[in-house]
Amino acid sequence: MIILKTPAEIAVMAEASKVVAEALEIVKQAVCPGISTQELDDIAEEAIRARGAVPAFKGYRNYPKTLCASVNEQVVHGIPSKRKLKEGDIIGLDLGAIVGGFYGDSAVTVAVGQIPGDIAKLVQVTQEALYLGIKQAVVGNRLTDISNAVQQHVESAGFSVVTEFVGHGIGRQLHEEPQVPNYGKPGQGPRLQTGMVLAIEPMVNMGRSAVRILDDRWTAVTVDGSLSAHFEHTIAIQPSGAPRILSLLEKV
Repeated sequence: MIILKTPAEIAVMAEASKVVAEALEIVKQAVCPGISTQELDDIAEEAIRARGAVPAFKGYRNYPKTLCASVNEQVVHGIPSKRKLKEGDIIGLDLGAIVGGFYGDSAVTVAVGQIPGDIAKLVQVTQEALYLGIKQAVVGNRLTDISNAVQQHVESAGFSVVTEFVGHGIGRQLHEEPQVPNYGKPGQGPRLQTGMVLAIEPMVNMGRSAVRILDDRWTAVTVDGSLSAHFEHTIAIQPSGAPRILSLLEKV
């Protein structure tokens, strides 16, 4: 069942999402050759707790860390470890926080030093696809209008959309209805309404779309070993006009 949020509830979710945005920016700034993904996890947890929030992922379905840190061919849910980043890597940073019983969720993909042009294009196209999907999140559109906008942009650039994982509703639970696929024909699914809060999150592979789960039961990697990028925002659909991006970092 789709749960619509009141303006007061969205305000609390905005606070949770602000925590996520600020913490993600701190983690992004720490990314460099030689740092370990566990060190990034420590930074993420400290940033969230310093803001009076609770890490959303730690302990969720027994996930052991605060941050999902997915390097190169890792698509999502990479578990932080002693692994050190190298020049030319890319890393997906996915983070969630809880404030007042409500969740915020966001993700970015970051280059580690200099990366080749084709990999930079993968990252850029994935981020563009996110914003094109968000642009469709307006009252009166259908859910798959978001999905189709993402898919069309990704595939027109020669990349593949991951189909095994999708975006989702979010609120008092990290994952609520509806699921938000990154693929599909437009004009299908529920009609978008004021009060819907969605986590839209394209996951895009340079090669084929197929993924597999490693023995840790969390980390998803591309079957063909190609690189993958991931971006995500928590957005609230407004009565009119563009959606409100709750997890967008405010410019100072």
